[in-house]
Amino acid sequence: MSEITHPTIKDGWFSEQSDMWPGQAMNLKVNQILHHEKSKYQDVLVFESTDYGTVLVLDNVIQCTERDEFSYQEMITHLAMNSHPNPKKVLVIGGGDGGVLREVVKHESVEEAILCDIDEAVIRVSKKYLPGMSIGFQHPNVKVHVGDGFQFLRDRKNEFDVIITDSSDPEGPAESLFQKPYFELLRDALRDGGVITTQGCSSPFLSPICPLSPFPLLSHLFLPLILFLADSHPHSSLSSATSRGAQAHTA
Repeated sequence: MSEITHPTIKDGWFSEQSDMWPGQAMNLKVNQILHHEKSKYQDVLVFESTDYGTVLVLDNVIQCTERDEFSYQEMITHLAMNSHPNPKKVLVIGGGDGGVLREVVKHESVEEAILCDIDEAVIRVSKKYLPGMSIGFQHPNVKVHVGDGFQFLRDRKNEFDVIITDSSDPEGPAESLFQKPYFELLRDALRDGGVITTQGCSSPFLSPICPLSPFPLLSHLFLPLILFLADSHPHSSLSSATSRGAQAHTA
């Protein structure tokens, strides 16, 4: 079997470069490439790093590392879950690595948790190479739907207590999850007093301008709106939490 190679890995180093944070690169030293494939939607890469454990990369952008994934997963999940008095039905859009789902099912009030991710490859690969994150898929209250989150929400009205959008950055298959029609669907799918959290954009320290930032749109559709920063390698993520209806519960 020939050795797996990838254009982002040269001389034993992975390098992430993006137009979203020009003039800089994020680098990790690589022990070995564990998996690479071109799914229907994106480039999927998994490698073992020297210091950050297993790393999942989609379209050349790091999604998570074993070493510090918890900081993002816990923040985007528990802020929403603890802002609702009794979250029974929860929807996760994206999040195919299973990290958010793992945190959701820690809440005893949850009777049903649905994960909808467009790319089955992310779910499959995460179950194999990121067992500590994907363990949530084994919970008896979990249901998985492979498909487009935008389309999934079209038929959902007044159904969920909490919706968490754990998407990749606003390029490629996740771009529609940063636009007004998507947020209107989120609003309609929430029960009164329901809460959403959504990945907003990468750290403002890396790029002070996020052209597809959802925050202006959210502020017109939901109140109150809370912004929060989750710090994880190689770049922080600016996200938001907000509520539908007059009874807004904030953490």
